[in-house]
Amino acid sequence: MGFRSDHVLTDAAAVTPSDTTAVDFYGLFVGGAGDVAVTMAGGGVVTLKGVAAGVLLQNLRVVRVMATNTTATNIVGLKA
Repeated sequence: MGFRSDHVLTDAAAVTPSDTTAVDFYGLFVGGAGDVAVTMAGGGVVTLKGVAAGVLLQNLRVVRVMATNTTATNIVGLKA
């Protein structure tokens, strides 16, 4: 299922970065500045560098928030 513009974010969960735990988020809120390493639904692995505190990363389909290379803190995963 891909992201649709009529999706409403209906739930949220605190994120504990893990290199093995699968998640299903449509966005991330980053409370403490740093890098966020993620695996995308399509299989791509990327580190979002220098994310500022208080940023809402929208329109992402994230299936893993990696512990390796994630330095940001207070991350919240947003669910549709």
